[in-house]
Amino acid sequence: MTEFIDHHQRPRKPRRKRTTSQSALPPHDKVASRTRSKGFRETMTTQGGLRETMDRVNDSFTQQSDLRSEREMRWRSTMAGYGDQDLRRAHEEPSLPLGIDRVVNRELREARDAETLALGATRAIGAGNRDREEAPDPYRTAFEVDRDRILHRCTAFRRLAGKTQVFIFPEDHLRTRLTHALEVAQVATSVARALSLNVALAEAIALAHDCGHGPFGHASEDAFSSFLPEGYDHATWGADVVLAPLNLTAETLDGVRNHSWTRPTPTTPEGCIVSFADRIAYLCHDFDDAQSAGILRREDLPHELLVLTGGYHGRLIDLFITDLIESSFHGDEIAMSAQVASLLGSFRRFNDQLIYSRPASQRQNDIVIELVQDLVSYFLEHPDDLPQDHAADDDVLPLNSVDPALSPLQRALTYVSGMTDRFVVRKAIEHLGWNPERLPRGIDLGGFRAP
Repeated sequence: MTEFIDHHQRPRKPRRKRTTSQSALPPHDKVASRTRSKGFRETMTTQGGLRETMDRVNDSFTQQSDLRSEREMRWRSTMAGYGDQDLRRAHEEPSLPLGIDRVVNRELREARDAETLALGATRAIGAGNRDREEAPDPYRTAFEVDRDRILHRCTAFRRLAGKTQVFIFPEDHLRTRLTHALEVAQVATSVARALSLNVALAEAIALAHDCGHGPFGHASEDAFSSFLPEGYDHATWGADVVLAPLNLTAETLDGVRNHSWTRPTPTTPEGCIVSFADRIAYLCHDFDDAQSAGILRREDLPHELLVLTGGYHGRLIDLFITDLIESSFHGDEIAMSAQVASLLGSFRRFNDQLIYSRPASQRQNDIVIELVQDLVSYFLEHPDDLPQDHAADDDVLPLNSVDPALSPLQRALTYVSGMTDRFVVRKAIEHLGWNPERLPRGIDLGGFRAP
């Protein structure tokens, strides 16, 4: 399902050759010959002009330095904020009065949810149903604690920024696994809020749902599956291995574990929402990215979807979200109407044929599978090369660490599946001697050079 963008195929302007006469110019004329501004070159043809120009440059630097110093001083003056000895503000002028008569703590919010959420909504109670008991938060519900742990403490979530959605090492404006998770969260919370379900739970599941993905998208799942009799599923691996140190609630982990449509039905309606939100988000934004990459045009969209939406990204998302909300309300379960579900299915087949399964993408998948399999095999044979910096005083593993309590195979798979696209390529070059020429053109190694 992965697709590489070859940045090296873009035409380049030919470099202007330096004439032999330039080498004979005096020093100040050499500077002039390298300057693009004609007027500037003419100014610098004399020593007086050069001195005048340098004076102007120095004055400009001085002014910029003064401005920078003033800006830094102004910034440093805000270190402790503004105000008196009792209260400090972020801004010099006071804000408007709040006019509140009490702080809404967790118990009050849970009581409010009991009255306002739908009968079938999942309710947060205390610290929540967790594998390891812990004290409840005074202000946040259990599902809000889950969401915040995923955002602030989960390195696997942050590494999604360096993992392929569809296009490997894309341009800055194309999606990664991280931006995909954020878009899924937006769709899921929109639906949950409209149906009076638990928004925090839907958001937590959506943000974490792809934390079990390896580098290079779904291609790495095929690579990892060769090592496991039951196969590798990013959904179950994410819930049962990657997210386990966070001690999330059972409801959040269930939603992550079962968000794929081939898995059992999630035990909460919020989990069912995320299953739809995931498909809605990736179909719409993968088609959008394919247009940006020059693979497809908006007019290529299946005819009925094109007629209804014009092929515009926002209209496509709105069509599916609106139907999911209204159909779920009238049907009393999380579901789409048969008509719009059929459109979603045709959209899925369209993307599969023209984006995910196109020959160029399949060829790149073969390279990824070989590379990832070779790297897992290497770490099985050389377990001492796995990082050993497990933090016993924290319930979250530090960056690139592996829990020593896992089996050798689990340790190798956990390490490699947690790698970003760039990092797995670097490790393949470092440990396996992979020839960078075998990699698809356009892969960015971030300045890394083979030893």
